[in-house]
Amino acid sequence: MLSEQSAATVRATLPAVSAAIGEITERFYAGLFAAHPALLRDLFNRGNQAAGTQRRALAGSIAAFATHLVEHPDQRPDAMLGRIAHKHASLGVTPEQYAVVHEHLFAAIVDVLGEAVTPEVAAAWDEVYWLMANALIAIEKRLYEEAGEPGRRDWEVVERITETADVVTFRLRPVDGGPVTGFRAGQYVSVGVQLPDGARQIRQYSLSGAPDDTVRQISVKRVHGAATPEGEVSNHLHARVHEGNVLQLSAPYGDLVLDDAPDTPLLLASAGIGVTPMVAMLAHLAESGHRAPVTVVHGDRSPADHALRADHEAYAAKLPDTSVHFWYEQDAPQGTRTGLVDLTDVPVAPGTRAYLCGPLPFMRAVRAQLVERGVAPADIHYEVFGPDLWIAR
Repeated sequence: MLSEQSAATVRATLPAVSAAIGEITERFYAGLFAAHPALLRDLFNRGNQAAGTQRRALAGSIAAFATHLVEHPDQRPDAMLGRIAHKHASLGVTPEQYAVVHEHLFAAIVDVLGEAVTPEVAAAWDEVYWLMANALIAIEKRLYEEAGEPGRRDWEVVERITETADVVTFRLRPVDGGPVTGFRAGQYVSVGVQLPDGARQIRQYSLSGAPDDTVRQISVKRVHGAATPEGEVSNHLHARVHEGNVLQLSAPYGDLVLDDAPDTPLLLASAGIGVTPMVAMLAHLAESGHRAPVTVVHGDRSPADHALRADHEAYAAKLPDTSVHFWYEQDAPQGTRTGLVDLTDVPVAPGTRAYLCGPLPFMRAVRAQLVERGVAPADIHYEVFGPDLWIAR
């Protein structure tokens, strides 16, 4: 993929670039938003920008892609590229925007590394960038074609359900009365809202119900700290969106989806609001007649904080061979466990395929335990809410 000359240059300069990538991405975003303020207002997540998580995710993805190119020249990191492309497609990213990113990213590289960026170095890293960008453009083009829906569509809230003190479920129907296309259990949609300051912010929420040809369902956890951009959309949805209001939704995207393998043992592990894609998966498994063992694992603060708990239990009960394991940090009722999720005493069938969703510390801990129990790393799949800070690991 990478030319021999560029590969040698990238290999030689990768340590220096990796060491400075945090500063490079910080200056990149500063320059990008100074030149194109509408991107921060209407496309990028202001909360992630304020917290610095988007910068860290971008830095990790660039370093991971470049490292893969020099260590595995005959392979392409499709899993990483696919995850990024699904997120971009849900946001409506266009090919033209990659040229804008290129301009400001390379200005930041020169600004930080100075004279070290010789014409040879610039050409090599330019090749890295366009290999990654063109791969993403191609994947995103295919995703747009497969979606079969307009990029953004108006949906009316037809039902609002309070799940817990901090989680609300919205059931929505398209305003135009047109068909509701299917989705794969585990996928998400981007939800666009107009905030009081005029900004149009977008967030991704997993589809939390069974596939339905008339409505879509999302469950939103309120993120506390609304005085800052972090949590501004979830708080807006909780406070201002009710039956009859209209939201803009993208087509479904996301690569954390079940394979059609009715004889494969599965483990679905979640924590907190990470339960949402798992409930959709269980609904699909119950409907499709999955035969193999399914192990359901969930951790939460308390039963009262466990969103969609009734659905979680009901769909699991419909499967012929299911074991359910819940952990609560407090108020754990009989039949559940106290504390954090610990798979030590949970049976894991040979050949298990695992799906994880929840906070990063939870997923790292569960993944490590699964690997110790003999689950192949390639069979452990995960979903991250927000920038993927795990992508380079």
